[in-house]
Amino acid sequence: MTESLHAKNRFGTLGDKIKVTVRSPISARMMLMLKIEGLNVFYGAIQALNEVNLEVNQGEVVSIIGSNGAGKSTLLRSISGLVRPRTGTIDFEGNDLCDISADKIVQLGISQSPEGRRIFTNMSVQENLQLGAFTRKDGDVQKDMDRFLDRFPRVRERLKQNAGTMSGGEQQMLAMCRALMARPRLLLLDEPSMGLAPNLVTEIFNVIKDLHQDGVTILLVEQNAVRALEVADRAYVLETGNIVLQDTGKALLTNPKVKEAYLGG
Repeated sequence: MTESLHAKNRFGTLGDKIKVTVRSPISARMMLMLKIEGLNVFYGAIQALNEVNLEVNQGEVVSIIGSNGAGKSTLLRSISGLVRPRTGTIDFEGNDLCDISADKIVQLGISQSPEGRRIFTNMSVQENLQLGAFTRKDGDVQKDMDRFLDRFPRVRERLKQNAGTMSGGEQQMLAMCRALMARPRLLLLDEPSMGLAPNLVTEIFNVIKDLHQDGVTILLVEQNAVRALEVADRAYVLETGNIVLQDTGKALLTNPKVKEAYLGG
């Protein structure tokens, strides 16, 4: 018999949890880019995601908030092809990602900046950025690198040095810049503010806002719920592998249950 994650969470039992489906005016006008239905993911006998349904529309920032162990990173890793779901579908622009390898998913237009940065510390900053474009066959790689380095001036300053000598905040900027080098249509950001000083958190979220204004579609996983909801067109609350709430970012910021659980009351 498989062992599911806890049947109860801070929003009540799974049978009586609240689900709110409210689309922002932006999402109503946009084309559906990513649609996840009935996603179930297991690690051995432990169920990490339970019947997850989620949508991301072109041009949106969609945030996923939740506590440690809620399944947020597992969800992104499932989209990237690094974790295979047991059942359910992940449709990206008509392609079922459950049947596609991780490298092919990058070629389809999805790139991830992973939790913990995962940069290549013994390689130069420039080599890390070049690796981000390894699937591309076009001739605009250097042009894009220059453009992204304009957005991340600290990364430009460190271009020739080993990535492992950068500070934590600089490494996070490098991880985001590397993900952008794939020229993704959907950018996955996993805990971009983790472990950063407040001033660097502000800098990272300013970049996210700029990317949003440029029309980049972003699926953001973030424990800093206030920041995540402030930049989100829509957001989902994930608890013990279950989507328990969904609404606009603005609405969830004032939701009493979310305020009590994640925003300090």
